[in-house]
Amino acid sequence: MPTKVLFLSLFLLQSSPALALPTVIIQSCYDGDTCTTTSKEKIRLACIDTPELKGNRADPIPAKAARDYLNDLVAGETVRIRRITKDRYGRTVAELSKNGINVQERLVALGLAKVYTRYASQCDWAKKT
Repeated sequence: MPTKVLFLSLFLLQSSPALALPTVIIQSCYDGDTCTTTSKEKIRLACIDTPELKGNRADPIPAKAARDYLNDLVAGETVRIRRITKDRYGRTVAELSKNGINVQERLVALGLAKVYTRYASQCDWAKKT
């Protein structure tokens, strides 16, 4: 009997890799591709780029739309995280998923973000677009 349980557990972990990922609670999102966890970890969403809120490349209307959607989706929520690397600002570059849905892929599908082609190789879903 224990062998069957072990086999089933291994099968479930292999067939649902997102279930094996750690979780974090998102406190808030500064913009459409940067969030902070309740433990103060800054997360740069991997493989996407959203319009800038400030600066000489600012495009505030779509930037606020992306930020607001992302906050509505994940702020105050527990999400799964796949940490990839750290960026030059010390932020964790990662993929987030909520209820089995890839957050970045959703933002792109809704037209709120674009695939960041320079870094698309970090995310399996982004390589296909």
